[in-house]
Amino acid sequence: MFHDNPLLAQLKQQLRENLPKKEGVVRGSDRGFGFLETDNRESYFIPPQQMKKVMHGDRITAIIRTENEKEQAEPETLITPFLSRFVGRIKLIKDRLNVVPDHPVLKEVIKARPIKGLDEKQFAEGDWVIAHLKRHGLTDNGHFAEISERITAGDDPEAPWWVVLRRHDLPRSAPADAESWQQLDEPLPREDLTALPFVTIDGASTKDMDDALYAVTEADGWRLTVAIADPTAYVAPGSPIDAEAAKRAFTVYLPGRNIPMIPRTLSDELCSLKEGEPRQALCCEMKIGHDGAIADDFRFFAATICSQGRLIYDQVSDLLEHGSADGFAPSDAIRQQLQGLQALTAARQQWRGEHALLFSDRPDYAFELNEAGAVVAIHVEPRRIANRMVEEAMIAANICAGLFLARTPGYGIFNVHPGFDAEKIAGAAELLAAHQAPVAAERLGTLEGFCELRRWLETLPSPFLDCRLRRYQTYSVMASQPGPHFGLGLPAYATWTSPIRKYGDMVNHRIIKALLQGAACPAEPDAALTQLLSEARRLNRFAERDIADWLYVRFLLPAVGSEQTFSAEIIDVVRGGIKVRLQENGAVAFVPAGQIFSDKKRLECSWDDGKVYLDKEVRFELGQRIDVRLKDAIEATRSLVATLATPLDAATQSESAEELEHEVREAVAEALDHGDTPDSGSDA
Repeated sequence: MFHDNPLLAQLKQQLRENLPKKEGVVRGSDRGFGFLETDNRESYFIPPQQMKKVMHGDRITAIIRTENEKEQAEPETLITPFLSRFVGRIKLIKDRLNVVPDHPVLKEVIKARPIKGLDEKQFAEGDWVIAHLKRHGLTDNGHFAEISERITAGDDPEAPWWVVLRRHDLPRSAPADAESWQQLDEPLPREDLTALPFVTIDGASTKDMDDALYAVTEADGWRLTVAIADPTAYVAPGSPIDAEAAKRAFTVYLPGRNIPMIPRTLSDELCSLKEGEPRQALCCEMKIGHDGAIADDFRFFAATICSQGRLIYDQVSDLLEHGSADGFAPSDAIRQQLQGLQALTAARQQWRGEHALLFSDRPDYAFELNEAGAVVAIHVEPRRIANRMVEEAMIAANICAGLFLARTPGYGIFNVHPGFDAEKIAGAAELLAAHQAPVAAERLGTLEGFCELRRWLETLPSPFLDCRLRRYQTYSVMASQPGPHFGLGLPAYATWTSPIRKYGDMVNHRIIKALLQGAACPAEPDAALTQLLSEARRLNRFAERDIADWLYVRFLLPAVGSEQTFSAEIIDVVRGGIKVRLQENGAVAFVPAGQIFSDKKRLECSWDDGKVYLDKEVRFELGQRIDVRLKDAIEATRSLVATLATPLDAATQSESAEELEHEVREAVAEALDHGDTPDSGSDA
């Protein structure tokens, strides 16, 4: 009687239109249900049947219905899908292609087909692929994707590299080489400095050596010359090699390998400042006083140099710290240079500590891989005196470039760091007031006030407040106009010391060289280029982190369930637990709330406070050191699960593997929602 009744349909539509609607983001669960979270932090339950229409991360509008006195969200309109281009794995169901997104929360099995030109038979169960969502369940009858690329086989031991590179749309190999290389005909006078004892100081495996140093000790301080490799002597603006370098923006450095920005013939051979081989260079000579200040009469010039020493960080550090180094006996001229650089570095660090900012002296962690790509060891590489010598020389040279370009022509590629996020600075001021910080709120947005704050934070006995404040900071960016770099505490900063590895440095080389020639400068870099450089740097950092996380899970699997104890620093607190960094190897692990205390109703993990409360009392906080043991290593989410080495109660050990994985997936999703916490903003 009522079938296809237009009046009834009209009535239903009117009732539907009268129901409240909310816009928000879908937050999925690996247990089938989800939530709609609005911009003002309202949350509405999405039942499993309705979740089949949407995915975690989708931005939608939903109708809010009340059933059994509980509000539920019924997805109605798709605003922005979470998936577009994505990495996934092949799943065959009745010999038909499907793809499962590689994401900690998404478990959807999406029907798929390859694009025209790809043979469906080439795909096997577990293969890694690039796919594109073409139909969405909220607008069509189910999700559907097209597969555009097979990345590699599911059991490929090198999958971490290939998958992560393609996830971030980064190149897998070096640019194509030219048939032959000739230096450009540049009307640029070059000083002959081949007789001077320049030295390079790098890692033992480094091939793309792009900086060399020459220091002379004088009565009133030091005269330091920084010589930088000059690929722009070979690469013409607008050439195919230049266009490819601009597209790549950076050399991608990954555990165990790198993918260069320019062809290896240039980066590792013709431009690399190899010992005993003359090389074209762009140089900066500066005078540095005993107080560490750089004199205003620094100068840039082009030159030909010849490195007289290919030195290694650890050997130089051993020599300067202990008086000798195995297998390293430098000439008197080089030894004097190193001693001069050591004294210069101490003066520069004192000056920066008083007038700018120093950054934390944290170690690096290096993966040692075998030929099969498996990690055999992870080495802690502390920043020793040789590292600091090179670092201070490069920072000094980049300070000079920032000042030089800011004066004339007034543009270039500058590293700019605004300090606190403009939208979050009020929150930072409120937090600091609660901790009685000696910096007025109105000064937090100034370079001087930010530096004063950072120096005060260094005096505190605990890193807790410093860790909290990083959430209010913003990221450094590339800009064509000079601006302050709060992370370094400097009014202007422009890198030019790595043109083999950074396209922005090549741009600055060309501007500096034009000024030296008295020629017309290249045009000011446009917003598209500076945005590309900023985004490329961000993607490179993500790629390095993602591969490291994958390798850590594989390497630390034997430690799971053992009695091995790791000292760890709490680096984040989320609703579901705490994230820690293992001091022994740099790995990040997650301690679920259930591994902190069994009765989670008595436990509160507060992201807002950066603290963990048990019965309303603080038990853990950001920056605190704790001891943990590894409970699980989940390769599917590239996650390490840890438990407290000394549990607060014995029941925390009883969680099942399924419960642990659920907690980890939820925590990873929450961490993704919060985004990465900016670091100090250092871009040395």
